[in-house]
Amino acid sequence: MLRLNPLTVRKLKRFREIRRGYYSAILLVALTGLSLFAELMVNDRAIIVSYEGRWFFPTYADVKLGAEFGLTGTEAVTPVDYRALQARFAGTDNWVLMPVVPWGPYFNDTTEGVLKAQAPNAQRRHYLGTDSTGRDVLSRLVYGFRTAIFFAIAFTGLTYMIGVSIGCAMGYFGGVFDLLFQRIIEIWSNIPFLYMVIIVFSVIPATYEIGTRIGILLLIMVLFSWTGLTYYMRTETYKEKARDYTAAALVLGAGTTRVIFRHILPNTIATMVTFVPFTVVSAITAITALDFLGWGLPPPTPSIGELLKQGTANLTTAPWIVTSAFVALVFILAVVTFIGEAVREAFDPRKFTLYR
Repeated sequence: MLRLNPLTVRKLKRFREIRRGYYSAILLVALTGLSLFAELMVNDRAIIVSYEGRWFFPTYADVKLGAEFGLTGTEAVTPVDYRALQARFAGTDNWVLMPVVPWGPYFNDTTEGVLKAQAPNAQRRHYLGTDSTGRDVLSRLVYGFRTAIFFAIAFTGLTYMIGVSIGCAMGYFGGVFDLLFQRIIEIWSNIPFLYMVIIVFSVIPATYEIGTRIGILLLIMVLFSWTGLTYYMRTETYKEKARDYTAAALVLGAGTTRVIFRHILPNTIATMVTFVPFTVVSAITAITALDFLGWGLPPPTPSIGELLKQGTANLTTAPWIVTSAFVALVFILAVVTFIGEAVREAFDPRKFTLYR
């Protein structure tokens, strides 16, 4: 079993007592977990198809052609439109179970044969309307949230891995090593992040897969975001290295690795934890801003920033686009900020510094 020291237990108990942050954390974890199964709730593929006594599960299966479900003509050799199939099976022994929102993030729904924005329509189950090319806004928000939150988690993890490692080494070894990395960080911090993103993405071939382009964007953001964390970690390491328990460990023969990982890091991590929610907020804000400017996630990846860009361009003709995206963004940032405030208060080093 995982055993936490009494000081950490008291901090976690204090976090639970801060209701706004605690319930925000539960809500964010629940939404993140649900987003992993977004295809079962928001998708243009059926969850289950029952046809002539056989069951099919198209959501996570390969694309199926119409001939497999008895369709003829051109429909037999094209991918199945499960909404039309559901209507065709009505009144028969065959049936189709569709998600609550039967529209995928890439499906273009035409109006009288024209791709254009449609106002919210419960009858067609476009609950937040469609964007300028007929794609369901709610569907793109759901998948955009999933992309943004996991992008932010990966960004935070990589940033902390680099920043904490270098900052801890600077604080522990000091001397020439510390001075050298301070100069490197000062120079690196002065390189303009936005210009580098624009330059790199202007030379990346459009033939690269979406996953590769997202990985490159993540790498660029991490490379220009780890520097600020090093100063906090360097300061905390200097402080812990000067304490008596570190000197005692060295006198008893503990090596560098043991001192850092068994003594210094466990006593500095509480301070670092308070920055995690705010790092997530900054990552979501940055990726949204880059998408809004057209230098973020590659199209047609679902994105809140891309919807904001569309919404501002169609503010008078399709106000539901920008309204939906803005409300979703504010909600996400508010929830994460509430968590950050609660974590910062619960892990405040000025509290619980002595056992009672």
